[in-house]
Amino acid sequence: MNSQAAPPLKRIADSTVRRLSLYLRFLEEFETAGLTTVSSDELAARGGTTSAQVRKDLSFFGSFGKRGLGYQVAELTQSMRRILGLERDWRVIIVGVGKIGAALAQFEGFQQRGFRVVGLYDSDPAKVGREIYHLPVRAIESLSEDNREQPVDIAVIAVPASAAQRVVDQVVAAGISGIMSFAPIQLHVPADVTLNTVNMAMELERLSFALSNRE
Repeated sequence: MNSQAAPPLKRIADSTVRRLSLYLRFLEEFETAGLTTVSSDELAARGGTTSAQVRKDLSFFGSFGKRGLGYQVAELTQSMRRILGLERDWRVIIVGVGKIGAALAQFEGFQQRGFRVVGLYDSDPAKVGREIYHLPVRAIESLSEDNREQPVDIAVIAVPASAAQRVVDQVVAAGISGIMSFAPIQLHVPADVTLNTVNMAMELERLSFALSNRE
């Protein structure tokens, strides 16, 4: 595969990053099936997009493949992992161990993608000290000290909307700069902190729109 260094990146749209994640999953399936090359048409067909969109998405990060020959599956897979930051382990904590947080703590898919859950936190004294998936639940007040001793990369926030901003402020104050929140509200963080919000209601609305507008 012909791969050249990518130019300095501009702001990449979230929709592009979502498609890159899909391409990686398709490539891993192709690799498992023993395929050695894949075309942009094949990736597009799997992802419900166009070959032109596939080529445009990849062009943000360099030059891949050869015209008429397609992409080398193993090499493009490796490139996708590098682009998505999956060539290293990420230390993750979960704040809020209710139903969603506890389920996330036991989700083996995190570990498979390099996201290692290393800590659980909650503000409820009844939950502090419990063990979930071999990890003890610690008081949120200990987060700053814990993070100084063993820094983490990402905090997953799984608390009610009414508590979310306060918890996010605590996470930021502890020095954690990557946050994923499941609270369905707009949260505010400093410019040097990256915040992604997973709004399950909005995702269901996108699905209901698609189902209601099928031809």
